[in-house]
Amino acid sequence: MSFGQIQPRRLSDDIVARIETMILEGTLKAGERLPAERVLAEQFGVSRPSLREALQKLVAKGLLISRQGGGTFVTESLGSTFSDPLLQLLENNPEAQRDLLEFRHTLEGSCAYYAALRATEVDQQRLREAFETLQQCYAREPSKISRAEEGAADARFHLAIAEASHNAVLLHTIRGLFDLLRRNVVTNIGGMYAQRSETREILMRQHRALFEAIIERRAEDAREISSQHIHYVQEVLSEAQREAERTARAQRRGALG
Repeated sequence: MSFGQIQPRRLSDDIVARIETMILEGTLKAGERLPAERVLAEQFGVSRPSLREALQKLVAKGLLISRQGGGTFVTESLGSTFSDPLLQLLENNPEAQRDLLEFRHTLEGSCAYYAALRATEVDQQRLREAFETLQQCYAREPSKISRAEEGAADARFHLAIAEASHNAVLLHTIRGLFDLLRRNVVTNIGGMYAQRSETREILMRQHRALFEAIIERRAEDAREISSQHIHYVQEVLSEAQREAERTARAQRRGALG
């Protein structure tokens, strides 16, 4: 029996593995610019030629893009689960909005569960900051804050939960859908606030309960609260849709009369 010689691993391959891990775990985000070559080499404790070789390998893999005179960036398309035209179709189609809520029901419940189990102190601090930003939105009168601003804060809170889950697939799915998620939240709160006056207060309580369950590491409670939150949104929006359909029928009858 013969054994092949073990080839020594190149330093550049170790650098490639490190950067790939940082992209996968979400430390480096799609579209983010890497530090200057000199700075990055110092942070990794490697020579600039080894770093340069690693970056070239990552560019060849499609994970990084190098811009002449502009630096090196994580490829933006890594964060694009759907194309912009498809995003617009999904945003403007009522049935697709319903489908997105069903998808969020499954996805966000899992994120909340794993975040409660795995969140580090750093994750909890980021989640606390996102929650406080959302609470600041709720503290303002509805007439003094735009739906876009409130919706963005809501979506960032849920993104922070995904980051705290330490599940790369969940995180990148949420990040890839972030724009669609944000738009969905903006659309939802407009219809919900118009349908039920108490909705804003209920959403405030739900988000607080979810935040506390994750911070207190009550994983099953976090998943259940997340599910109740999406169920409530589905319920109010379905009620609003039925009301709109009844109004439309009444108007058609009036026109015929």
